Amino acid sequence: MRERYGDDLLTHPEFDSDLWMEVESSCGPDKNRVYGLSNTTAENLRAARSVSTIGSSQSVSSTQSKEFMAFQQHTAQLTEKYDHLSAVYEQLKAENAQQKADHDQLREFVMNIASQNGDTCAPSSF
Repeated sequence: MRERYGDDLLTHPEFDSDLWMEVESSCGPDKNRVYGLSNTTAENLRAARSVSTIGSSQSVSSTQSKEFMAFQQHTAQLTEKYDHLSAVYEQLKAENAQQKADHDQLREFVMNIASQNGDTCAPSSF
């Protein structure tokens, strides 16, 4: 840790997964042992490290690359559909509000005509 972050312990991070993996994979009698971590945690670090290096690795297969590109295209298509449906929803919501306002105005008009004619049988709910 001192080689990487200096002598001031306050500047050291609590945990450096790259450094742990470096020590874990070094040669010697303690190779593949990560002290202070459970075997599960050490395995998770190995898996996370291998996943994080895939993106920058030149050894990514063309199948993986094609799958990733297909995933990106699918994500873009879903985003476009979501944006379109959101716009349609907002338009329908506005139209519904306008129809409700028109209905309320028509109801008030009918009620006014009925009251002017002395119609006691005017509909209470329209």
